[in-house]
Amino acid sequence: MTKIILKAIFIFSLLFSFNETQAQVSVSYFGNSNNTKIGVGYDFNEKLWTELRIYSGTSLANTTAEAVLNYNFLRKEKFRTYVGGGIVVNNLNGIVVPVGVQFTPFENLNNFSFHIELQLMYEVDYEDTFVNGFGGIRYKFN
Repeated sequence: MTKIILKAIFIFSLLFSFNETQAQVSVSYFGNSNNTKIGVGYDFNEKLWTELRIYSGTSLANTTAEAVLNYNFLRKEKFRTYVGGGIVVNNLNGIVVPVGVQFTPFENLNNFSFHIELQLMYEVDYEDTFVNGFGGIRYKFN
């Protein structure tokens, strides 16, 4: 498991080392009836962005982290759809594939958006596949 964490840190270090003029940082909240997560994201450009998510409800020693890299495959003025891939480590260990929609409903708040995400996860310890749905909010800083 330590190798997985080290690989994730290395990958994110590489990703954050690129300097993009349109890059933006965001914070997000994801929730459903079983889990909640908070995330910090980084948009490299209009198509590619990454996010580090932390599951809530765990002790500091058992913090479960999720790292994803997403691609916006359809982007309009008020919404965008994305698909991605990543890993989750600690209490859960596996590979995740998020598919989601973000939409900005308010004219005056372009940095604020709602999102709905369907996430497929393959848990390697139990060799089982799970499907989770999340809803939440996101705010992008300029």
